[in-house]
Amino acid sequence: MISTFFTLNTKSYAADKVADNSVLKKVEKSKELVVGTSADYPPLEFTTSVDGKTKYVGVDIELAKDIAKDLHAKLVIKNMSFDSLLVALETGKVDMVISAMTPSPERKQSVDFSKIYYKPSGEYFLINKRDQNKYRKIKDFAGQTVGAQTGSMQYQLIQKQMKKSKVKGLGKINNLVLALQSGKMSGVVMEELTAKAYAQNNKNLIAVRSDLREQQAGNAVAIAKGQTGLVKAVNKTIDRVQKEGLIEKEYLPQAAKYMQTARKTNTMMKYAPYFVKGVGYTIVITIFSVLIGVILGTLLALMRLSKNKVAHGIAVAYIEFIRGTPQMVQILFVYFGVGALISNLSAVVAGIIAIGLNSGAYVAEDIRSGISSIAKGQTEAARSLGLSQNKTYRYVIIPQALKNIWPALGNEFITLLKDSSLVSVIGVTELMYQTELIQTSTYRGVLPLFIAMIIYFIMTFTLSRILNYFEKRMKHND
Repeated sequence: MISTFFTLNTKSYAADKVADNSVLKKVEKSKELVVGTSADYPPLEFTTSVDGKTKYVGVDIELAKDIAKDLHAKLVIKNMSFDSLLVALETGKVDMVISAMTPSPERKQSVDFSKIYYKPSGEYFLINKRDQNKYRKIKDFAGQTVGAQTGSMQYQLIQKQMKKSKVKGLGKINNLVLALQSGKMSGVVMEELTAKAYAQNNKNLIAVRSDLREQQAGNAVAIAKGQTGLVKAVNKTIDRVQKEGLIEKEYLPQAAKYMQTARKTNTMMKYAPYFVKGVGYTIVITIFSVLIGVILGTLLALMRLSKNKVAHGIAVAYIEFIRGTPQMVQILFVYFGVGALISNLSAVVAGIIAIGLNSGAYVAEDIRSGISSIAKGQTEAARSLGLSQNKTYRYVIIPQALKNIWPALGNEFITLLKDSSLVSVIGVTELMYQTELIQTSTYRGVLPLFIAMIIYFIMTFTLSRILNYFEKRMKHND
């Protein structure tokens, strides 16, 4: 069944892959340009708070605005992990990627690129200030762990040119800086402007020019294969931007202005609306995922207990497959895999579906074990009194089983609430996603995480008290 599903899906995916020159037509028709980015790379792309709302700013964002303007379209930014951007582009989730991306030969096999719009002056080591006399060159990092953003050119440079060092890749620059400050790694490789931005905003860090040699330096706009019309249109905008010198005259000074403003006003109270918005999305995701999980779990439990071999086999295969694969992979598969078949599948809906489907497998086992724990004599007595099988389950078995499995179900719901943080990887603006935005805007790693941890505890503790209340009510009614 599973192999058949994958075969069907692969065929459908191939058929629905971004068609040649379809993206420009879609943009012209919808009057909307969707640009993917990983907004944690100041001054190229990052976030700031304006009147309590998230605003994407930086050199790449300004370029995206100009491209959208020339295409007579409204700009929509999708913020996600750097290593998910090309997948989003290939599956049509975004129209183009502008995220300080270097057009390497490996990437060119999957996507097309515009001409280079910006050339950084080189790669830098971001290190702790206390180590400024210790780490200056590649040889100084021998035997040490050096970090870079997963899937980035810097990651490949470390692999090729720092063979005596251990490379550590993380999806977000914020997490790399956090790992650096906590001593998990000795240095982080990043572009000059980004390294200097973090050093200027954190007195414990310093940026040092590296001796890494780049074969191909420069940032370009990534576009899906076969979109010659869109590439031509983007190159036209880049020509205008370079001719007018907008990057040096407007983009970089404007980014610097936002960074200076952020330094002056970076208090956590300013970002309270971020946390509130994140909590709202987390609660919505949890509620709908629980509903899917309970309905699906009940159905699967009854199918597994059924004497029908087909229904039993389907339930067993589903439960074992879901429990045997990581939830993160399931979320990415639903959004990028199933989402390739349903082009308008939003990240929030994809996240709810993925978490609900995962929860259904575990809830099914909880319910099955609860039903199995009821003595056979209960069923026999009910049937001898003339109750049908459905009524026996409805009035005798399920009520007793629910009391037995309630603690296990409660644990599953609490786990589900915490696991909702995983959907941040596809850009859902739940609590963890908002926390990462605050980390980027404030250049602080630990404090936003601590506040998020406290909020998660308050939510799970409250849910736990509610579940305990109903558990006591059930026992009281015995």
